[in-house]
Amino acid sequence: MFDHYILEKGDSIDKISQMFNITKEEIMKINNIVDEREFKEQREIKLPILATPYYNTYTIEKGDSLYAIARKYNINPELLASMNGLSMEDYIYPNQELIIPKNNYSYYITKEGDTLNTVSQMFKTNVNNLLKDNQTIYLSEGQILVHQK
Repeated sequence: MFDHYILEKGDSIDKISQMFNITKEEIMKINNIVDEREFKEQREIKLPILATPYYNTYTIEKGDSLYAIARKYNINPELLASMNGLSMEDYIYPNQELIIPKNNYSYYITKEGDTLNTVSQMFKTNVNNLLKDNQTIYLSEGQILVHQK
């Protein structure tokens, strides 16, 4: 349940931790950063996904499976797994949080070589609508993009 963020001029680990309400230690752990000096402009980092209008969250309970959760929310289990950085064979455990796609949106997980044009065509929309539906688009592999149906 991560999003990508590219560090901009003036960004510091303190500024990012306040902006995204996450501790410096969590940012460093998630991104395998051992020294704050590695926190440089143009570096891409991962940050936990903030609450958005595009997803709900679900806390896994004992006995849950990706198939059962997908059936409960009437979504494709492969999409559920992909959106959470999992494969269908991965172990899930109680208290783990998943993002659950909302039904009034279409979702796409970017791949290497994607462009705004190819993604907008996949959604059967135009680039302006794609930009409007997504706060930030990096087109880095694994980014979740949405389009309102």
